[in-house]
Amino acid sequence: MKSLLQWLLVLLCGFPTLGTEPGRPTDPNPWPAGEIDDWRGFRRFRFTVGGCEAWVVEPAKPAKGRPWTWCMEFPDAFTERTGVTHLLSQGFHHLHLVVGNTFGCPDALDQFDRFYRIVTNRGLAPRGALIGISRGGLYAYNWAARHPDRVSALYGDAPVCDFKSWPGGRGTGRGSPPDWQKLIRDYRFRDEAEALAYRGNPIDQLQPLARAGIPLVHVVGDDDPVVPVPENTAIVEQRYRAAGGRIQVIHKPGVGHHPHGLDVPTPVVEFIREAATTAGSRH
Repeated sequence: MKSLLQWLLVLLCGFPTLGTEPGRPTDPNPWPAGEIDDWRGFRRFRFTVGGCEAWVVEPAKPAKGRPWTWCMEFPDAFTERTGVTHLLSQGFHHLHLVVGNTFGCPDALDQFDRFYRIVTNRGLAPRGALIGISRGGLYAYNWAARHPDRVSALYGDAPVCDFKSWPGGRGTGRGSPPDWQKLIRDYRFRDEAEALAYRGNPIDQLQPLARAGIPLVHVVGDDDPVVPVPENTAIVEQRYRAAGGRIQVIHKPGVGHHPHGLDVPTPVVEFIREAATTAGSRH
């Protein structure tokens, strides 16, 4: 029951004094102490999580349920073409945590866990859409497999889904020897043989995502020489459908690894919006 003072404030000011949740845009700074700047015309909050720079971009008016997208790597690349700014305009928050070029290794996933706890404790939805651009596919799929209950959808854009393909270069792609050696160190493999025998790539851990009902959308250039479709997205598509999962693949004929995204990203935007509205009904 409201106190007499609270009722008077409602009558005089026209709004209640209770019910504003922590982290709402009415707060001058709902996020941990840090800097506030502009990102693509939206207010961005920058702070530190576990020694890593984190940021949250706020929409002008949050959508119901406070949905969000999280670009795991390359957050300033092709933001219009990947639909990020469109979703911000429609009320989605947008997240990023700087873990560097670490290929979705276990230490990076631990940092993601810390960041997730902060943003959800501050009022964001318990499930969000992960965006994996290029090598960011490793980050997105690995974290989704660790926490399928925290993901509403996964959008892979020319995503690496098997590190033997890139940076390992064990297929038709050229690979990247320096990145391959760094990946071996970041994953703490004893040697290359252990890395090649590893069975924890995205293509290997799709069952938890399918059981959780996470919808996947991939955008790929059919002539990608860096992250070849047959070694990455095609395997995910075949295995995910076989596991009973839902996946949509948007092909760009004659296109290579770049540019990422779509000239008109409406299909991806609608896919993520639909997933956000149905995420609460999943178990």
